Amino acid sequence: MVKVMLNRNVVYQLLGRRNISQRGLARSLGVSSGYLTQLLNGDRCPSATLRQKMLQVMNPLTFDDLFLMEHQDGKQPEEAIRG
Repeated sequence: MVKVMLNRNVVYQLLGRRNISQRGLARSLGVSSGYLTQLLNGDRCPSATLRQKMLQVMNPLTFDDLFLMEHQDGKQPEEAIRG
């Protein structure tokens, strides 16, 4: 199973460039600022629906820009595919 996490460094850079607060981003995404904090800290992983919303709100960033993928057994996803 693959765990998809938010790339916090990219999000913070985007917030700075667009001059918006973390609370403003949370509002745009339809989530609480507390939940967004949990996502940024890696305590929670965004659902597929929320990932799609994030891609829309944070356009032109791509999936590979915004998210980090980690395989549950510690392997990177590419290693898990190869075996």
